[in-house]
Parts: sequence; structure tokens; C-alpha cells
Amino acid sequence: MENNELKQKVLSQAASAKDASRALAVMTAQQKSKILLAMADALSKNAKDILFHNEIDVEAAKEAGLAAVLTDRLTLNEARVNAMIQGVRDVAALKDPVGEIVEDLKPAQNIDVKKIRVPLGVIAMIYEARPNVTVDAATLCLKAGNAVILKGGSEAMNSNRILAKIIYDSAVAAGMPAGAIQFIDTTDRSAVTELLALDKYVDLLIPRGSEELVNFIRKNTLIPVLSHGKGLCHTYIDKDADLKTALEIAVNAKCQRPAVCNAMETLLVHKDVAAEVLPAICKLYSEEGVEVRGCPLARNIIPEAKEAVEADWSTEYHDKIISIKVVNSLDEAIAHINKYGSQHSDAIVTKDKSAADKFLAQVDSAGVFVNASTRLHDGSVFGLGCEIGISTQKLHARGAMGLKELTTTKYIVRGQGNIRK
Repeated sequence: MENNELKQKVLSQAASAKDASRALAVMTAQQKSKILLAMADALSKNAKDILFHNEIDVEAAKEAGLAAVLTDRLTLNEARVNAMIQGVRDVAALKDPVGEIVEDLKPAQNIDVKKIRVPLGVIAMIYEARPNVTVDAATLCLKAGNAVILKGGSEAMNSNRILAKIIYDSAVAAGMPAGAIQFIDTTDRSAVTELLALDKYVDLLIPRGSEELVNFIRKNTLIPVLSHGKGLCHTYIDKDADLKTALEIAVNAKCQRPAVCNAMETLLVHKDVAAEVLPAICKLYSEEGVEVRGCPLARNIIPEAKEAVEADWSTEYHDKIISIKVVNSLDEAIAHINKYGSQHSDAIVTKDKSAADKFLAQVDSAGVFVNASTRLHDGSVFGLGCEIGISTQKLHARGAMGLKELTTTKYIVRGQGNIRK
């Protein structure tokens, strides 16, 4: 596709989304839920077709030498497709945030002032490798009254294309305004550049992918960006931790899905329990095929660990690799997390309530956990149905983002001829 032709195509899609967003914004909760349930039924009916097209992407990724843990992100199986469909149904059942009265003010001027929740308008998603985002993003955006523009990565093109077609066709048939879901069907990377220039049409841009992708988008657009942040997550095993609990959490946080953003990358262990904890956890990591890198104090206890260098403390591995550091105190653990972490998800394992409370108060992250795995930082786990991402920003949203995070507010003022004097 020629550059000018691509530019006009992306512009046309954005303009169509803008038009559709105005109709979508005034739809009732019942109308939107009907659309979502139709999407879920269509996805269920076409599950085999979805898996067939996904297998094409997965085989191409393997032939291209994509790392196994990254190929895992790309892969859909029956369980994942069923979870995706259930996420759509769960969101359909959630309370519609649009129209919610956030504040009901009674100023002295005898006017009625309410702050209400309204859709953002048009949300653009730029994402890599994860075909489920196609469905999750469309589902949440539609329920919150927004049109959505979807630009997935080339590695998932076959999966994204079939998913977008299924949800669009079924949604329009159920009453969705035509154009409310826009799928940019090209592997040409310049389509992203064209999309970034459309600040007159797009109200919010959400990138989900590598740190390089997020940084590129931030530097090259005037559209407000709400990024799904880097996940450099920590677990701290306190001196008063229950050993069994600590081991279970440390294994789950690292090993369940090591390529995802809420997987643990660094394990911090208090010096008073290091001699007991480290040999046990290293045995479990060895069984899971995890490469262990340790600080000098850790390697004194587990000499089989590789030497951890400075760069390890700030590396998101996306792989079966873990960095382990022995710390002298809770304060040192908190300081390490706040220095090297990405403000995503961090956990403490302890039976000491005062230590837990201090950790909760002083660790500056979007999700802070006590005696729980960082893997739990997820919209579906939190009851949001599904999520559009996990924000590590402090404005406009932070943490797992669901329906409310895809809305804004406006003031509704009713008077009786009131004027300002």
C-alpha cells in the first residue's frame, strides 16, 4: 500500500470511529450489554476458526525464532479462548459506569451541580503479540461507551484479523453503530505513525508492548497516552515470613507465566532467613528450569547461582531468569524496590502486620501485595471482567484498568436563570 493511500485509510477509519463514538455515547446499558453478549456468542461459535488462524501465527513465530516465553503470549488454546469469551460475558454483566453521579454539589448560588461519568470518545490501542487484547479492548471500550481503533502487531495478524471480524460483524448485527470498532488491517509499521498524528480524532492512546514501543509512542504523538507499563516486579521475603507460603508465592510469581508484566523479576530475602529460604527456593527453581542470579551474599549460600550484575536489578527478563538479593532489613528492601522497580506490582511475605503495613505505605507501586503473588494484579482477578492494561502512571489511571478508567467526567449544571454577579 502506498504511503498516501495508507494515510487516507487510517484517517478514514479514525473519522468513522469519531462519528460512531457520538452514537455509542448515548446508548443504554442494556443496548451495550446486548452487543457484548452477541460478541461472546459469536466468538464461542467460531472458536475452532480462531484456533486455526492462531496456529498459523504461532508456527510462523517458531520458524522466525521467537523466544518460547514470547510465543506463549501469542498462543491461544481452548482454555484461553474460553477465558476470553467469559471475560466478555463478565463485562456485559458489570454495572455501566456511564452516567454515574461522581459528585452532587449544592453550591450557595442555588444551582444544581453534578459531576457525572461520561465516555472518553475514541480510544486507540497499539499492541504487540497478544491477540486477546483485540477482544478485551473492544469489549471494555464498547461497554464504557467508547469507539476503539485496534492496531495489533504483525506477529499476531492472522489471529487479530479473525477476532476483529467476528466481534465487528456480530456487534453490528446486534445494534452497534457501524465504525465503532476499527481494525487497522496492515503489517506496515507506518500505519502507527499515521495513527499517532490523528489527535483531532483520537482521545486516548493505550500502547501495550515493549518498553521501546511505549517510548516511541510517547515521543511521537500529541494524543494523551496511558501506557501499560514495564513490569519489573519484586517479592520480599521478610524475616517473619511463613516458609511454605514464601516458597509457593516465589514460585508462582516467577514461573506460572514468566513472560507477562506481573511476573516477578527480583526476589529479595531477609538475611535472617536466607540460609533456610535460598536452598529451598533454588531447588524449586531448578525443577522449573529457572536460571538464578544472585548477589554475593546470596551466592555464599547458593554457590550454583550465577553472579548478578548491576544491570540485573533493572532488567525485565520476560523469561525464566530470576535475580536474588539478600537484604539486611525491611527498609533496605523497600529502598531497593523504589530505586529499581517500575512501580508496577510488588509483594511482601510476612506474618508481621506492622512490617506489612509499612511495606504497603512506603512501596510506591500501582499494586502492592501482602502474602499474595504479583501475578494476581489482573483485571479479571480484581473483578473488572477483563482489563485494558495495567498502568504504572499516576494520571489518569493507575493499576489494572477496567471500565471506569475508560471514562472521564463532566459537570452538569441546572439553573433557573442564574447569572454571575
